[in-house]
Amino acid sequence: MTADRIRSALVTLYLVVFFGYLFLPLIIMTAATFNTSRFPTVAPWLGFTLDWFKVLWNDGAMWTALWTSFVIALGVIALAVPIGLAAALLLYRLTSRARTVLYAVMVSPLLTPGVIIGISTLVFWDRWLDVKGGIFLTVIAQSSFIAAYAMLLFMARLQRFDLTLEEAALDLGASHLQVFRRITLPYLMPAILSAAFIAFLQSFENYNTTIFVRGLDTTLTVYIASKVRTGLTPAVNALSVIMIGLTILGAFAYELARRREAARREAAVRRAIQADSALAAA
Repeated sequence: MTADRIRSALVTLYLVVFFGYLFLPLIIMTAATFNTSRFPTVAPWLGFTLDWFKVLWNDGAMWTALWTSFVIALGVIALAVPIGLAAALLLYRLTSRARTVLYAVMVSPLLTPGVIIGISTLVFWDRWLDVKGGIFLTVIAQSSFIAAYAMLLFMARLQRFDLTLEEAALDLGASHLQVFRRITLPYLMPAILSAAFIAFLQSFENYNTTIFVRGLDTTLTVYIASKVRTGLTPAVNALSVIMIGLTILGAFAYELARRREAARREAAVRRAIQADSALAAA
């Protein structure tokens, strides 16, 4: 009993430290948003205020940077997800030694520092193709390594895919495009949504690569980094609080929709069982 109590106490202590490590910075950041101090801090506490939300609303440069980050993230989704999907489908169907080589080539950007990717992208596109830094080049640079994340997600999903489904459809006269559109693509849809979400987050928070290829455009991370050097205010905290609130609302909405869908399916199964029972009794 003593050993069980010690083990339970250690597990409880670990969970407290773990969740404290995760959420304490967010709590402090949120509290600093409502402090009248012009610096993002909670000590000393100078009073409660909502003025930093007004400052955020009037900060046109920050909203422009936020919009630029959003546009770049959408471009990365449009480019990285199809590339990752194509690479995963190719590697899944290869059985030769070339599969290992291609896999290493596709994964290698994940092992390359973001600074190297940014500099090499800028040098190649600027010197050889005369394409200057900007949104387009930022999308290209970020997609070069974010596509690898998407590929890994698709490959994990494809490990449970039954190829006999495609073979049966082809035997029944379906074309390869029809097989992909009606069998493979619906099966990969959860992975596609996950890859798009991860690509959006990876692009939105990227700094090391973006700083070299952004040109005259400023993303949110670059803007915040510049504000750190020139004087950061709690207006950035206010933006973070809004993002956290939207994330929590999105999570609640997703969970509510998931539970409703599960309840609908359970009700459909129950009705089917009742119908079978009534038919058997008749």
